[in-house]
Amino acid sequence: MKVTVSRKAHFNAAHRLFRKDWSDEKNQMIFGKCNNPNFHGHNYELIVEVTGTVDKETGYVIDMKILSDIIYEEVEVAFDHKNLNLDVPEFSDLIPTAEHIAFVIWNKIRKRIELKYELNVILYETPRNFVSYCGL
Repeated sequence: MKVTVSRKAHFNAAHRLFRKDWSDEKNQMIFGKCNNPNFHGHNYELIVEVTGTVDKETGYVIDMKILSDIIYEEVEVAFDHKNLNLDVPEFSDLIPTAEHIAFVIWNKIRKRIELKYELNVILYETPRNFVSYCGL
């Protein structure tokens, strides 16, 4: 029996969407208010889904405490109350869009989750804007 278990997390972070190789005008045209040179922030909501076979002995797909610890260590410590552009090395050459943030989070968590599990990351940048990445 395959089941998906989910864990929610939250972090606050600032970012700026821009490309160093574009003019100020082009950055403003493409990224609009998200291109604020003084940055802007979001209250991100994260859902991490792990799909796998239920263990016959424990009844778990994965121990949720272990998943919680991984999310805390890999995401919350790394991103919470940080400027993604300046404080998070993964975004030194990667625009911190919601799409890229979800990709980075997936890769950080994937390293800590056994490959027998499927992994999906859902990241809410706002209550109405969210992305999902499953490693494809």
